[in-house]
Amino acid sequence: MDDDFKQIFEFKHRVLLVPSVFFAQFKDSIQRNTICQIIGELGFTEVCAVEQSVDTLLNEINDYLETAQKPVISSFCPAVIRLIQVRFPSLVDNIMKLLPPIEITAQYYKKRFEKEGIAESEYGIFYLTPCIAKIAAVKSPVGGYTSPITGVINMDFFFNKVYLAYKQRLPITKSIIINGELSSKGVLFPTTGQESAHVKGRTLAIDGMKNVIDFLEMLENEEIDNVDFLEIRACDESCAGGILSHRNRFLTAESMKNFAKTVPDTHNLIEDYKRSCSAVVHMDKIEPRSMVKYDRDIEVAIKKMESARRLKKILPGIDCGACGAPSCEALAEDIVRDQAQINSCIFLRTIFEKRGEISLEDTIKIMESIWGEERFDKNEKE
Repeated sequence: MDDDFKQIFEFKHRVLLVPSVFFAQFKDSIQRNTICQIIGELGFTEVCAVEQSVDTLLNEINDYLETAQKPVISSFCPAVIRLIQVRFPSLVDNIMKLLPPIEITAQYYKKRFEKEGIAESEYGIFYLTPCIAKIAAVKSPVGGYTSPITGVINMDFFFNKVYLAYKQRLPITKSIIINGELSSKGVLFPTTGQESAHVKGRTLAIDGMKNVIDFLEMLENEEIDNVDFLEIRACDESCAGGILSHRNRFLTAESMKNFAKTVPDTHNLIEDYKRSCSAVVHMDKIEPRSMVKYDRDIEVAIKKMESARRLKKILPGIDCGACGAPSCEALAEDIVRDQAQINSCIFLRTIFEKRGEISLEDTIKIMESIWGEERFDKNEKE
């Protein structure tokens, strides 16, 4: 779940990290500066391109490859990282232990505010996401890392706000700092093939979840040899095809390519990023993670997940543990997997008793089946 937009006004300094994909949602005739001015009018005090850190990251990647286990899998796409953690745990050691651009850029701004003597309570760093997976990545990062990002904003929602303001030609009354330093490598980094294009050795770029799964299965079966680096992205056309993207992914990618032709190959903050972020680019080892498996058939599993979600709304949500499950959420998951019944919940069972739908004797039998008969055999003398 993304964050409430009103949260930004809790801070004096409000930075929005904007991906190149967002600007490409608009026609090329709409100037970036105009979009940034509208972002300022909506409440932010500074806007910056997420991909500012790409130049620094690419240098780190090439250094990393010299000693890393091959093939190295890019850590850019959080959906791919979680897929590997759950479904291909044998490949987690191949995931690159370098932070993605979003986190490096956020670290840069955090350190800049610290250097300027601005208290952490006075600034908020917000990220505009084209992808739901990146919301989860910020709120629950991997590799022993804590993100400095204050909140995540849905790009589809924000695009509508900005475009409406543009169409209405609202007057610009507020000023905003536009940190526009960006290289062509940074602009194109979120598109397919543009991360691997700048990495030394034999590289491959794979996008689209079906293609990703097929390729990872081949990799796990050791059918892929002599590859140094894998750029793997869950969405077709990578972030240009993000689920929160408003525009057609091919037009979005074309717009990004057109803009990349207008900016230099490098930008002026590379050395500044290197000094500020070299100590925070690396992250810890990424561990496999377990996941509740509802069914081998993905369509059946999705239906069971939806049933579990509805059940959680019915259950009391106090996580008392009397049903034998550690939480109401766990009980809901057990029920849809036929490992428990809804009347295992002591609170719902009380309602059923009042309605006459279940007897006291049945209630006792349910509790005995959960906790064991001996648990209820008490010696009154003791």
